[in-house]
This record gives sequence, structure tokens and C-alpha cells, in this order.
Amino acid sequence: MFLYNHFTVNEKGHLCMDGVDTVDVARQFGTPLYVMSRSYIENTINEYHRIMHENFGDNYTIAYASKALSAKFIYDIMKDLDVCCDVVSGGEIYTALKGGMAANKLHFHGGNKTKREIEYALGVGIGSFVVDNYQEIAIINNAAHNLNIKAKVILRVKPGVDAHTHEFIQTGKEDTKFGFGIKDGKAFEAIDEILRCNNLDFIGIHCHIGSQLLESKPFAMAGEIMADFMAVIREKYGITLPELIMGGGFGVKYTYNDAPESKADMIKVMADAIKASCEKNSFPVPKVTIEPGRSVVAPGGITLYEVGTVKELENIRNYVSVDGGMTDNPRYALYDARYECVIADRAGEKRDYLATIAGKCCESGDLVTKDIYIQKPMAEDILAVFTTGAYNFSMASNYNKTPRPPLVLIENGNPVLKVRGETYEDLIRLEL
Repeated sequence: MFLYNHFTVNEKGHLCMDGVDTVDVARQFGTPLYVMSRSYIENTINEYHRIMHENFGDNYTIAYASKALSAKFIYDIMKDLDVCCDVVSGGEIYTALKGGMAANKLHFHGGNKTKREIEYALGVGIGSFVVDNYQEIAIINNAAHNLNIKAKVILRVKPGVDAHTHEFIQTGKEDTKFGFGIKDGKAFEAIDEILRCNNLDFIGIHCHIGSQLLESKPFAMAGEIMADFMAVIREKYGITLPELIMGGGFGVKYTYNDAPESKADMIKVMADAIKASCEKNSFPVPKVTIEPGRSVVAPGGITLYEVGTVKELENIRNYVSVDGGMTDNPRYALYDARYECVIADRAGEKRDYLATIAGKCCESGDLVTKDIYIQKPMAEDILAVFTTGAYNFSMASNYNKTPRPPLVLIENGNPVLKVRGETYEDLIRLEL
């Protein structure tokens, strides 16, 4: 009935997450409301551990991609699951540390790290930098010199793989703002620069070919290219790099039409390609890291709204307006995203009402999803939108002076408030 099996319907006909009535949760904490499943997050990380161990033995690392959802509670979960985290800003570093993550388990990504962020990262003992441009090579080296330390750096490269995903989330092809190209020789120029720096420790290479990938072939292509490149580096520089980060991008089901290959299949073809290249080149299999984010938290989250007005335009469209929208979920506006939804009060009934879910912002493009079947809605119904655990809380804004919603975590059969909702006073707290 539902995309994921942690959702059920109780005797009242209400939608439940991990056995907890979501209508009751909405009434208790208010709407809009983010609701996350701790058990889903933990089970997914443990599944990744099992799959990676099957393919690489103990020679692997999992790094949660923080940008999917960065909040103190998520790092508190990750630190207990033997997981590192990748972070992309000083703010994510700060939040991870406050959530209990050790600094040496953080990988600092980003295409334009500022000098202030780099100095902050080094000061707290960051695990490594994923280098993305020439300028930061010098900045990291100088900052490390001032602290009399060596900074571990990993070079982000573009393998040239054109993954089948939205143009805005393709990151491994040649025409992208991320990383250094292999084909155009820029990666070699970056390595030359790193090796000239006395305070940098060059330990590996990194790629990320894109997000929301539904098939395994791009992972196999990237694995072969990256492992081959490590052999070329050894031949050219006499360096046997010990670490290879393959990024994330494992796709999830947002709608019933999505059919992602399994995590096990995606990782196996990647692992097979890496190991085949290493055997061909007599290169030791490096420590391989994956960076799942969306797949860890997206299916584990829903957003609950209260239905307001229903506007039926004959032979055109039925607009069902809710008390949230692009301020708590901008993915429709950014990516033309699609979701599955239900009326949580009547989740077991047939979905036969074609609706477009409209937000409350003063923007014609403020939609949550378009042309989706739900139960016939009424004012004050609770609408549940599935697979919103990633890139919703993280991307939320105060547009139209809208307070950002609270976040509740379902753990041990209870809804626990982890992020309080903003108040009107919060909206002007920093204003002078």
C-alpha cells in the first residue's frame, strides 16, 4: 500500500509511522511538521555496513552526507553507528560537533570553502579536506603551516560520467562546477600543486557522479575510472594512495513509478569494477568510502500539513492548499520534484481524487507536488507527504516571513521533539 514498510494504517484508518498515529502527532505538535523514523535511519546505515563488508571486508568507511539533513540529533545517531560524516560548511561542522561527532571523523567538502571556514576546521581537528579548487590548496597549506600541523587532503576529480539524473544534481560530468577534470589534465595540475606544499598530506581521491541515481551502470563506470586513475597517479608520481571516496547518490522511491536498483546491486557493481581495475594494474585495493545521504533519511521522513482551502477548476486542476509549501520543501520549485501523499485521517481509503498540492506562499510556483491521487480532502484534514526526510528541513527558508516547522523523531514508539518550531519572535531575533 505504501512505498516503505514502516508505514501502516491503524484501526481508526489513520496513517502510522513505526506504529505511531501521525494524526495524533500532528495534533500534538502542530503543522507543518517534519516527522522522522529513527529505526529507518539505523536500519539503513546497518544495511550499508553489511553490504560494504560483503564487498570490501573491513577496508571501507561509510560517511553520512550531512547536507541531506544536518541537525544535532542526526549526528547523535551517527556517532553510535560507526559512521563518519561529510560536511560542506562551517555551520555543518559546528552542528556535527555539538551533536557529538568527533572532528577527526568529518570530511570537509565544498567548492568554495572560505579562509575562515578552513581555519576553523583545522582548529577543531577536522579529519580531512576534500579539495575542490586551486585556491584552497594554498589556503589550507598556509593555515596548517601556521598551526604547525599537516592537513590530510583528498582530491575531488570529475570522472566524466554523465549520470542519468536531473541536470542540477549531475556532478561527475565534465561540465560541472565541482572537482578537477581527468581528461583535461587539471587533476594532474592540482596534484602537482599539492605535492609542492609542505603541510599537506595527500591521502586519496574523491568523486561524486550525481544524486538520485536509479541504476547501477554509472557506479561501475566511475569505479573503473577512479581505480584506473589511482594506478596512473602511482605510475606518474610514485604514490600509492590509500583512500578512494566514491560519493553517494543512491536513489530512493519518491513515487510508485520510481524503480531504483537495490543498494546491494549498485555497490556490488562498483566494487567489482574497482577490484577488477586493481587486479589489472597490480594495485592494492584502497580503503573505499561511500557517502549516502538522501537514501539514509529521505524515506525515513514525512511532512504533515493541515488542509486549508480546496479550489476545483473544472476541466483544469484541483488545488488543495496546505499550511506549508516551498518554505519547508523547495524541491518542487528546484527540481520539479514529485511525491506520494495521503490524507492521514483516512489513509486506508482509496486514493481517487486527482490533486495538486499548493503551498501558502504568495508565489504561483509554490507547489509541493502536482497531479497526484489522494483521498478526497476536506478542510482541517492532515495531509502526509512521503519521502521528505532529505533536503526539506535542510533547505527550509523564512520566505514570506514564515517560521520553519518543528521536527519530531519517532523513537522507541514515541514522538520526541528534536527541533522546536520557530516563533514570530525568532523571525526578527537578529534584526536591529
